[in-house]
This record gives sequence, structure tokens and C-alpha cells, in this order.
Amino acid sequence: MAAALNPYIQFLDNARQAMEFYQGVFGGELTLNTFGSYGAQGADADKIMHADLQADNGFRLMASDTPAGMERTSGTNISISLSGDDSDTLHRYWDQLSADGSVSVPLAKQMWGDEFGQCTDRFGTSWMVNIAGPQG
Repeated sequence: MAAALNPYIQFLDNARQAMEFYQGVFGGELTLNTFGSYGAQGADADKIMHADLQADNGFRLMASDTPAGMERTSGTNISISLSGDDSDTLHRYWDQLSADGSVSVPLAKQMWGDEFGQCTDRFGTSWMVNIAGPQG
């Protein structure tokens, strides 16, 4: 692979819980490295320095916790988009990601012919799901 673009989410202190949740949604192999495993001590030692989820379907999602002294601003300027024509899989992802979160756009057929929905999961990550409609 010459290059790849992967979403990287920064959490305050719950990257482990979030990434384990995403592993439950997407499956695959999750690698978690703490700051302590690289020699850090103190309050940050058990925080996640780097998490890497590589799902069997090719999805890759990375994350970390924010160490003490580093600024983190929650924002609404990014969403992770899931799209395709595998309706059953995308509906399952939607159901899991929107559970215990908030739905800003219910998953429903849109004017462009696809099903689309937008939600924020329980960890504050915004997701957009677009399920391609019949082509014609």
C-alpha cells in the first residue's frame, strides 16, 4: 500500500472503552498501546497512546486518549461516513452506533434515493450512514 487515509479520534480518557465498542460493531483485530507501555508513569500511564482497529472488511479506525497538559477541543467539524450497498451490514452498524447516542437525522429514504442517517454515538463521535438505493 502506497498511502492510506484513516480516521483518528482523540478522546479525553475513554479511548479503550470506545475502541472496544467499535470493535464490537465492526469486528476485527484491536491493538491497544498505553503510554505506560512506552515508559510513561503517573496519571497517564494507563491511558491509550495509540489504538488501531483493523476490521476484517478493510475498515481501519485509530484513536488515543489525551494526555495531561495537551489541549483537546470537542468539535462538530468532523463525521465518519459509512456508505455502500450492503443494506443489512450498514443497518446493523447504524443500530449499534446510534444506540445510547443521539440521532440528528433518522435513517430513512432521502430525495436522492438512498437511505441516510446521522447520529452521534455515546462517545461523542458523529457518524453518517448512507445506504445506496436501487440503481436505475
